[in-house]
Amino acid sequence: MPETAEAEIQNESQQDPGQVPTDGKTQAQPVEFPEATEGQATASGGQLDILLDMDVPVTVALGTTQVPVRRLLQLGPGAVIQLEKSIDAPVDLYLKDSKFAEAEVVVVDNRFAVRIKTITGTAAATS
Repeated sequence: MPETAEAEIQNESQQDPGQVPTDGKTQAQPVEFPEATEGQATASGGQLDILLDMDVPVTVALGTTQVPVRRLLQLGPGAVIQLEKSIDAPVDLYLKDSKFAEAEVVVVDNRFAVRIKTITGTAAATS
């Protein structure tokens, strides 16, 4: 068996690099990429400013729970669903599906708000 594999490698190495093998096997070819200049590698002018001015949705998760469908269908106005977190536990902040921070719930001008306590990425890196 090893002789057969060695013969296949020799046959492939003798083929023209632009030629497609007739035995149905894919052949790898080297590719050359142009060098990137310093101006191309970094954002120039106001390109980065466009990203900095974008709004991104932030989701605050107070907690979770599991409710049987039967109970869920019985809920109505005034029903209370108890969450697994205590009132003192921090809430989680998400960008899309990625947790990025923990915060505490506060009230500002009669509206809920959050005060960021830790940024998840830096907290994990420093510990």
